[in-house]
Amino acid sequence: MKVKRLGEILVDSGVLTDEDIEKALAMQKGTNRRLGEVLIDEKFISESDMIEALRMQLGIEFIDLTKAKIDSSLTALVPKTVAKQYRVVPVKLVGDRLYIAMDDPLNFRAVEAVKETSHKRVVVMIAYREAIDRALAVLYENEGAHAAIQEMSEDQGLVSIEERTNEADNSSAPTVKLVNSILERGIIEKASDVHIEPHEEEMVVRIRVDGRLTEILKIPKNLQNAVISRLKVMSNMNVTERRVPQDGRAAIRSNGKDIDMRVNTLPTIYGEKIVIRYLWRDSATLTRKGIGITDKDSEKFDRIIKNSSGLILIVGPTGSGKTSTLYTIIQELNQPDVNMISLEDPVEYQIDGVTQVAINEKIGLTFAEALRACLRQDPDIICVGEIRDGETAEIAMRAAMTGHLVLSTLHTEDAVSAIDRLKDMGVEPYLISGSLRGVISQRLVRKICPDCREEIAPDPELCDLVGIRDYQNLHFFKGAGCHKCFNSGYRGRTGVFEILTLNSRLRDVINAGVPSSQVRKEISESDFTPMIVNARNLVTSGVTTLEEVLSNVATIE
Repeated sequence: MKVKRLGEILVDSGVLTDEDIEKALAMQKGTNRRLGEVLIDEKFISESDMIEALRMQLGIEFIDLTKAKIDSSLTALVPKTVAKQYRVVPVKLVGDRLYIAMDDPLNFRAVEAVKETSHKRVVVMIAYREAIDRALAVLYENEGAHAAIQEMSEDQGLVSIEERTNEADNSSAPTVKLVNSILERGIIEKASDVHIEPHEEEMVVRIRVDGRLTEILKIPKNLQNAVISRLKVMSNMNVTERRVPQDGRAAIRSNGKDIDMRVNTLPTIYGEKIVIRYLWRDSATLTRKGIGITDKDSEKFDRIIKNSSGLILIVGPTGSGKTSTLYTIIQELNQPDVNMISLEDPVEYQIDGVTQVAINEKIGLTFAEALRACLRQDPDIICVGEIRDGETAEIAMRAAMTGHLVLSTLHTEDAVSAIDRLKDMGVEPYLISGSLRGVISQRLVRKICPDCREEIAPDPELCDLVGIRDYQNLHFFKGAGCHKCFNSGYRGRTGVFEILTLNSRLRDVINAGVPSSQVRKEISESDFTPMIVNARNLVTSGVTTLEEVLSNVATIE
């Protein structure tokens, strides 16, 4: 019996024409991609339509791997090398039949390879590509971590922690395998941070994805020091010092890309806690569109950053995306004819053409000292990573008044509070009014997954809390949960902004030293749009949900 090829199946099912297949085959020529990949990547057909066509034509069952619970013992039947090479996920074993999920069920070499290693009858199921990627990562990285833990536990008592630390550069050591599997899992899940936390009886590993922490692994207490020592060695920290916090940097290579990591240790009553921040080098994210600046706000954004002198502040709480916005502005202003100096603690992204200085308060190189020094370096633009005290604030503002453009961040709740905060630091009102050009305040909210977005009837109580009155005439959405968002209903995050630009009237009010209430009244009568208003627009345009706004954005105008 002749076996049909993928192109024939799709043509017979009516989703593609012979001409489409010929074009795709021409694109495939000279590449290592399979035809199915080309058809989906080049938009000839959606992955959903392809799966439906194969399911109907071949009678193959579809499986949603994001909802499936897979027994990790199945990895013994399909080794990691085979699973990753052929993109095969073992799903379940029923008698002598092994059910496997594939995104390309016509890959007969893969089926034969699984038969050879498992010695079972193989039943093929079809799944989405991204779901296959994540299932492979979770199943085999967890399996690798548990295998490394088992190997380390068997060695315990035979090798001391000091000897194990000296072996840390040996890539075959179980400690290295365990740490690498943890870091790789964070990369695959697109995490921003990995938390390795010692508890009384065990060490817990959690990852932060889209602002939410999720536990992924527990490590026995007796292996805690080996894991911490390995991470310290990677980050060039003092392995023997466990009494004080330490900062370090490391890098890991994954899928041909180098990913920088910022590593910090903190002594706790149960041992040192380690937090690893991934510094993703994604130039597409560090753009106005990438951080979430809308077309409406883009004009105000231009009005602020196109100044040749003055102070621009980016404000918000920790984790609100201030650093990304700061780097976006730096990249826009970075030109060959401009001398830009950036003072950072620590330096997160390395940018060509910018003189970046790492602040080190232990040796006296504070923001204030570094700022004084860089003023003698003939700068056009100065970026101060954070204004932490009145001394730094005053030097920055005097620099802004003498012809320099100064960019910095500040921890405040909203744009208007930045003025109050500067006053609290002891900065004179005339310095604030004379130097401050604008304030960008922001928060981060999760975006609704575009692949499972559906319209819903809103909760009137939530609408009232957010300040949406005529909700009956508006459209609201949520994510139902799918393989693309791993059933969370959300995929990625975006910024919510409010941009305050200072006009002459507002400068006069600030310079007069009037109470904050009067400053706020003046701002409310200008063209200033509060963050909550922009957040409502994101809800009614289907970008995010009412729940996300209530969780992350202050609802008081």
